[in-house]
Amino acid sequence: MKIAFDAKRFFNNGSGLGNYSRDLVRILATHFPENQYILLNKNKSDRGKEILNFPNVLFKETSKGNFSRQFQLGKDAQNLDADIFHGLSGELPLKWNSKKIKKIVTIHDLIFMRFPQYYSWFDRKIHFWKFKKAAEKADLIIAISEQTKRDIIEFLKVPESKIVVVYQCCHQAFKTEKSAEFLNSIKEKFQLPEKFILNVGTIEERKNLLNIVKAVNETEIPLVVVGKKTDYFKKVQKFTTKNKLENQIHFLENVSMEELAAIYQLADIFVYPSFFEGFGIPVIEAIFSKTPVITSNLSCLPEAGGENSVYINPYDVEDLKAKILFLWNNESERNRRAEKSFEFVQKFNDEKIANDLMNVYRNVL
Repeated sequence: MKIAFDAKRFFNNGSGLGNYSRDLVRILATHFPENQYILLNKNKSDRGKEILNFPNVLFKETSKGNFSRQFQLGKDAQNLDADIFHGLSGELPLKWNSKKIKKIVTIHDLIFMRFPQYYSWFDRKIHFWKFKKAAEKADLIIAISEQTKRDIIEFLKVPESKIVVVYQCCHQAFKTEKSAEFLNSIKEKFQLPEKFILNVGTIEERKNLLNIVKAVNETEIPLVVVGKKTDYFKKVQKFTTKNKLENQIHFLENVSMEELAAIYQLADIFVYPSFFEGFGIPVIEAIFSKTPVITSNLSCLPEAGGENSVYINPYDVEDLKAKILFLWNNESERNRRAEKSFEFVQKFNDEKIANDLMNVYRNVL
């Protein structure tokens, strides 16, 4: 089988859609080496370069014009005699030739429909047009959660029979237990507290960091935040300064994958009160790290967290505060939930997801 991928995110995105693309190709190349996997993009980058070392993974340069992805990428895949073209980020090319090829698209979320206030009018229109076109053109749609599947049916008016749920996995770094020496070096490098709660993700309104900060206010619980700052950070900073929390809250940026994995393993609790997610990879990363999770009872997060995570109403600061204090003061409960959740998270391991993906490919052919 020969499968071609739109590799723009694979090479250009450091997190999110980039991680999804790289992990997907990596696990397929590892578990199904008999197939050929072709990465189509106008250029390569250092991201994912180790995956290009697989003998069954090839990079093919596409034309460098601004509209090449829309008008040339599909035909490039067909001219390479690919059996399947897989769009990894909600898009499919607009133009194809007469050669036979099956088209699959992964849709991660439709947050721009559920929370339009976070997007400009123009971005909402462009996103909807792209996703609607891809959903119509695809032979099959992969949704990364049951929540996303429901949203595709509701907002894009796609029949349920055309959608299959295949969960995401996370980077191998989070599945590897780090040595005591490495953990200590990370603790020293970032000057981490002896005990702390952790939040990971872009610092934007939807991720709801401000309510975590409000929840730890008037406690002595240190909070470590790893994520890129947006304008929303100013709101968080204003509250932090007003309540003299500068020494209690630690903001980290430019953290490598291995360093982040160590920080997860050092944390006592992972807190993720997002208002909405397509899947919520940080929850999976924390559970693989054997760190207990507090997260929202909304969207797909219970799918990712399983029954042994602790769930809160993300709009209710007092609920969040009570749950943080409950786990913070109860080590045995933290350990119990971490161990039980680790059993649950094996459903997101590489082999399971690789098999699910390959079944999708085989079925569509």
